[in-house]
Amino acid sequence: MAEISAISWTDGTFNPWIGCTRVSPACDHCYAARNNERRQWVEGWGAGVPRHRTSVQNWNNPRRWNRKAAQTGERPRIFCASLADVFDNEVDQAWRDDLWQLVRETPLLRWIFLTKRIGNAAKMLPPDWPFPNAGLMSTIVTQAEWDRDWPKLARTPAAWRGVSIEPTLEHIDIGLARPDWIITGGESGPGFRPLDMDAVRSLRDQCARAGIAYHHKQNGGVRGKDSGCLIDGEEHKFFPAALAA
Repeated sequence: MAEISAISWTDGTFNPWIGCTRVSPACDHCYAARNNERRQWVEGWGAGVPRHRTSVQNWNNPRRWNRKAAQTGERPRIFCASLADVFDNEVDQAWRDDLWQLVRETPLLRWIFLTKRIGNAAKMLPPDWPFPNAGLMSTIVTQAEWDRDWPKLARTPAAWRGVSIEPTLEHIDIGLARPDWIITGGESGPGFRPLDMDAVRSLRDQCARAGIAYHHKQNGGVRGKDSGCLIDGEEHKFFPAALAA
């Protein structure tokens, strides 16, 4: 919805629709559901609640950003979608088809598709996937999710692959997995779960040994950044080659 984002690993966000259902421990304190109580984008949150497709004006924003990129030479990173899940079963496939066409029309944008439903991706992606200007990420926050979902992500074609371990809830051993990117971070909002810094250090070190780009967003707190973003006094905000600079 916004051209400029405060999220450290993206430049902007685009939401083709709004609404979702909690499917992971990462969703327990969902900021989108919490904000929906105040903003009333959709009537409730969860299974059976119709998703709301955003306006034509909003859908035209990526085209405008692409034209700007052609003028400036700067290729923004665009996170899709912060208030929904592209691979949600309760979303009309026609909406996804429109989204894929939008990505085709905006080759100068670097799209980041982050999902908690990686098992749905293969059957919902378009025939001409992978797109050179788009990467695929899965949110994985427990060892059980890693063991279940990383193989699904690894099997799905993509120009690049990443894993968001945010909020970082426990120690995760990535084993022999080699995603292009791993993101960690603490939870934000009322009732946030405290961050286990040893779990973060372990993931930082595993990425260093495996040559994986590692990005630590924040240490968490009611306002997310209350505790800063440093690990042992250092900032770690790296990007895979496809998203660097």
